[in-house]
Amino acid sequence: MRITRVRVALVLSLVAAAVAIPLTVISLASADEHSLTSVAAAATARFHDLGAAQAAGWKVVVKDKQGIICIDNQPVGGMGIHYANPSLLFDANLNPTQPEALVYAPNAAGQPKLAALEYIVFADTWAKAGHAGPPQLFGQQFPYIPDGNRFGIPAFWALHVWIWHPNPAGLFETWNPRVHC
Repeated sequence: MRITRVRVALVLSLVAAAVAIPLTVISLASADEHSLTSVAAAATARFHDLGAAQAAGWKVVVKDKQGIICIDNQPVGGMGIHYANPSLLFDANLNPTQPEALVYAPNAAGQPKLAALEYIVFADTWAKAGHAGPPQLFGQQFPYIPDGNRFGIPAFWALHVWIWHPNPAGLFETWNPRVHC
């Protein structure tokens, strides 16, 4: 009787492994932008607390050439206030769990609320790393921002991901019509 139980347990274990391994491989291979945004959301959830974000390195407030910190482009939409992490900005690494900037939109009381993640790579850095085409993350190609931009910085690629503040224009659109400065 004991030998039969051991055999049954062994067969059930083999069947479970035979089913689990292919399902795991299929799951990893079919990772799409939504599963990656879930990973990004989990990694950045603690940054709803702006103090925690600043303590973790997102402490440089981005200003445009006119000194404006809350980036707006009405009637198209707004972005909000960008807090950049300098330790992530000057390489060609794209990691969904480490956006180069966190974007905070003002809430109804005017207080900053985590709204989006922004992934940034400077065009010359990207090219020097040997990349011929534009960067991609979450299955999305980064928009290109040329020299002469409103920030007065060299050309760069940037992708906004509106994980924390729904964007009716789309999850990966640059401007969010629901954001106003």
